[in-house]
Amino acid sequence: MEVVDAWEQYAQGRTPRRETNASGARTWLNWTQYPDHGPDESILGDLQGRTVLELGCGTGCNLAHLSTLGATCTGADIAPSQRRKAEARWGHLPGLTFHTADATDFLTQAAEPFDVVLSIFGPVWFTDPEQLLPLAHKRLSHGGVLAFSHKPPADDMEPVGPLREAKAVTRWDYSADEWATLLTSAGFSDVIAEIIPPPEGKDMGTLLVRAYA
Repeated sequence: MEVVDAWEQYAQGRTPRRETNASGARTWLNWTQYPDHGPDESILGDLQGRTVLELGCGTGCNLAHLSTLGATCTGADIAPSQRRKAEARWGHLPGLTFHTADATDFLTQAAEPFDVVLSIFGPVWFTDPEQLLPLAHKRLSHGGVLAFSHKPPADDMEPVGPLREAKAVTRWDYSADEWATLLTSAGFSDVIAEIIPPPEGKDMGTLLVRAYA
């Protein structure tokens, strides 16, 4: 419960995503911590007819965009309020469902396979990879992709706000090479790990990783 409470407090302090981005789009996918920056969903290939699971989906904005591209999308987030916000904003879209669940619990209990599993600054960063990665691999269809992003490891990075106070909330700060080793050990192949450079005036980039089942 300590972890749930910490994420719930964190969620309540988050500013809702803008109604439109810089190009005027009402839905979009953002891999980095900076608005209107970095690659889009095209790195995942054609999403029409594919099944997508986002772990730590928050208020569902990334998934909502993928659903408009023809994907059948499922979101899971540990904070109860996130599901309510997601359904209130995006519940009108077809092929889009949200659940309140811990990432490993959801992966363990889900019956159907997914073609894509996403985690954008989400549970892949905050869950023991030796526990989560094999579960994600098992839940992916053959050739499916696990894609996730988080800040690169740095000595001075600490959780903020309620996450700092929840001792049970741990972050796994691994480098691209370390993730590649962990993913290979969990059965993944063709690992692509890269640092997305920050926008001008910012110091920290974003680590983006893709691996295939």
